[in-house]
Amino acid sequence: MAKQKLLGNTLAQLKEIALSLGLPAFTAKQMADWLYKKKVRSIDEMTNLSKVAREKLNEKYIVGIDEAIDIQASSDGTKKYLFPCHTGSAIEAVMIPDDDRATLCVSSQAGCKMGCKFCMTGRQGFKGNLDTAEIISQYLSIDESDKLTNTVFMGMGEPLDNLENVLRAIEILTADWGFAWSPKRITLSSIGVMPALKEFLEKTKAHLAISLHDPFPQERLSLMPMEKAYHIEDVINLIKQYDFTGQRRVSFEYTMFNRVNDTKRHADALVRMLKGLECRVNLIRFHAIPDSPLSPSPMATIEQFRDRINSSGITATIRASRGEDILAACGMLSGKKEQEL
Repeated sequence: MAKQKLLGNTLAQLKEIALSLGLPAFTAKQMADWLYKKKVRSIDEMTNLSKVAREKLNEKYIVGIDEAIDIQASSDGTKKYLFPCHTGSAIEAVMIPDDDRATLCVSSQAGCKMGCKFCMTGRQGFKGNLDTAEIISQYLSIDESDKLTNTVFMGMGEPLDNLENVLRAIEILTADWGFAWSPKRITLSSIGVMPALKEFLEKTKAHLAISLHDPFPQERLSLMPMEKAYHIEDVINLIKQYDFTGQRRVSFEYTMFNRVNDTKRHADALVRMLKGLECRVNLIRFHAIPDSPLSPSPMATIEQFRDRINSSGITATIRASRGEDILAACGMLSGKKEQEL
């Protein structure tokens, strides 16, 4: 039988593993320390465990870190890492430096079910959910692992479509026995999968980013087929039930497509939709993808859109494009790798 991974297990799960092998319960805390703080690659490196304990663990378990199979570095400092996963396909993580910040954009699925028309990952179809070890491994395998200040679940896949493993990963990131990060360092991006969104809001204190992209439901449906199942108006109504006036933030991602969603009509409808909600709108210049009828809005149009939203009292900013010279848009590098295989 294939050995199981220790990585990705919570403290409670590590305790179950220890007890199942006849080891003391406190061995779980020791393992967690080696996995998530000391970031070891092998069980033999867990030197404060007895030789017998390491032998028992080695019989059935491995640490389970996946090393990158490809790394591409951009001229702006952005780095894209490609990792293997159990589905047989590849998944991506992107490290984005910005002054004293280093943000890792992580994947939660191989491929995606959502089918957004502007996303390369959606074109690949759904290959499977990443397990928690494959999510956490992205943080441990990159060169900048010890320098990370923030993370965004905004890579390949829809995080709320893999809720159990994503919540477990967030627990590991924030628990004292894990990475011990503040939830303020974590943002989850979603199209608004219900009712998983409610569970995420109830069980974590991490920030939320909603992929909105068009305030008119029928137009959004043409860009994002899952609008049919998860109506943006229902998503907004749910979010308005929670408090985002304190340390927790909600933002809305809005990719700008030329002559599609970038008019004054769209800006005004977006303002009406978000009225009364303490939030931010992130305007994103579209990374053009092959064989797509969509094209980026001119920068002048994006700036006018931003100014119109700001004049309403809602904060809107333009997100700088990063890593275009290394296929940094979600799914582009993994898609290229699959074509080569």
